[in-house]
Amino acid sequence: MRLGDLVVDVAPLRESREFRFLFVARLVSLFGFGLTTVAIPVQVYGLTGSSIQVSLVSLVIMVPMLAGTLAGGVLADRMDRRRLILLARGGAVLVFAALALNASLDHAHLWAIYLCAALNSVLNGLSATALMAATPAIVGRGQLAAAGALMAITAELGAIVGPSVGGALTAGLGLAWNYGLTAVATAITTGLVSFIRPLPPTGEVDENPVQSIVEGLRFVARNRVVAGLLLIDVCVALFTMPFALFPELAERVFEGGAGVVGLLYSAPAVGAMIAATASGWTGRVRRTGHYLVGATIACGVAVAGFGLSNGVLWLALVSLALLGAADTVSEILRRSLLQHNTPDHLQGRVSSLWLAQTNIAPALGNFEAGVLARLVGPVTAVVVGGALCVVTSSAVGAAMPALRRSSLQDPSADDLASA
Repeated sequence: MRLGDLVVDVAPLRESREFRFLFVARLVSLFGFGLTTVAIPVQVYGLTGSSIQVSLVSLVIMVPMLAGTLAGGVLADRMDRRRLILLARGGAVLVFAALALNASLDHAHLWAIYLCAALNSVLNGLSATALMAATPAIVGRGQLAAAGALMAITAELGAIVGPSVGGALTAGLGLAWNYGLTAVATAITTGLVSFIRPLPPTGEVDENPVQSIVEGLRFVARNRVVAGLLLIDVCVALFTMPFALFPELAERVFEGGAGVVGLLYSAPAVGAMIAATASGWTGRVRRTGHYLVGATIACGVAVAGFGLSNGVLWLALVSLALLGAADTVSEILRRSLLQHNTPDHLQGRVSSLWLAQTNIAPALGNFEAGVLARLVGPVTAVVVGGALCVVTSSAVGAAMPALRRSSLQDPSADDLASA
């Protein structure tokens, strides 16, 4: 492997005008989203003084997100995908403006925060599904891995910069300014997406929505590569997400406070950013499926290493950084293989199933880690989770040779259909 292969492939940015607009739009959008990840919990806790109320916001966000994602999958295959993104992001501008107005009142309304959070989750589900479905048509099948790596970079930048700026902005100018800046960022996102060419559906759209969803499920069940991708994604999400245990581990194992908790949460993002910027090789290797299975197994090994760090903080942080790196490589390969092996007229529905899973499975994984920690202790729970990831990922790879043999160098689903 040449040194140049380790540098992120920027060909989609260089060659596609639409992708340049989409890349900047997503970066601005995720920055705005990062602001609200601080503002909403801070405001709810300030109004109620209850951590339970704050956790309820997460539940309120998750359920409508699932509904929006599934609905977005159907709509993205039945209407112009650019138009769907514009409608969803335009609606989000109004939602954030309403949050800013509510925050500027002398007595902000708690119900308004819940309502706006739910509406924004639906809109996020719609736009995220349409965006993922539109990517293959914008960049071409040959650049899916490169596009996935660049999108991963936007996600990590948004996760690192957004909350930091959001916390400083809320502390300095107040919640209304935070929400107001988010509304402006979302409006800029909407304007940037308007420069993308129309992306109308390519398949038949006369069946009813229920039949449309059934068709997507039937395709996933028949296609061993796509089914394997969804299964191996579950292995990562269920068994390598011990983030809910970080506060307890920081106190009991590493004998630290909030500063140590912050380091534990930041370490995976650092590893993810490094892996994304050194991902040029992901679109060039022939044995994509083998590398995917290997990256997934590496996630389990890294989590187990974190659990076995025995209170040595630097070793724990290195293990978490390796987890972030392996998970990012795995996600880039999973996403690109999923898009490569899905016909264009099914991109919306299959993308919605994948995004629904990526929204729900991490929450279940954190819950599983919490329950297991109550039974066997947090350290053992982390190690067991890592071991289960290794075992289940290996089992999926062994049971599904089509997944193991899959490659981005093979003809795409549309190529095979045309042939």
